[in-house]
Amino acid sequence: MFIPSPANHFQVDHAERLRGTYHALTGRHLLDPALPPVVAAEALFHAPFVVLSHDTQADPILNYGNLAALQLFSMSWEEFTAMPSRFTAEASIRAERERLLAEVTARGYIDDYAGVRIANNGTRFRIAQATVWNLFDDTNQRYGQAATFRQWQVIRTPVPLLGSEFGIPSAS
Repeated sequence: MFIPSPANHFQVDHAERLRGTYHALTGRHLLDPALPPVVAAEALFHAPFVVLSHDTQADPILNYGNLAALQLFSMSWEEFTAMPSRFTAEASIRAERERLLAEVTARGYIDDYAGVRIANNGTRFRIAQATVWNLFDDTNQRYGQAATFRQWQVIRTPVPLLGSEFGIPSAS
């Protein structure tokens, strides 16, 4: 898939899959349901909240991220859509992420997820009130999973006292 743009109608088919399955599973709308598909696809790509998805491979690869997702994860479209989705979480918390995705597979979706994710540049951030849901194609076959969230906060790493990174004791 190419980066959503006017030339490809902002990946309207995928955007409609995201919108349709989100509504079918949650009863809510990602965007105004009255928007025509191409307009909605553009609005989704430029939305002020994060939307991302991955495919159904054994090690799922990200296949969509709107501009908010690309900026938050500090990646180009090409980098983002070539990356296994497990790399959005640090290695130490990937087991929890896998448990979450298994629960989504079984239940269809979950609401109010919170967790820590990591950007390509090493920035860690906590997401809150995320919805994660299963995606299905037009024949009702599993197509992947998606997530959306509006709340995130960068986790600041404490700065060491001056000199402590060099083994110099601090003055008392």
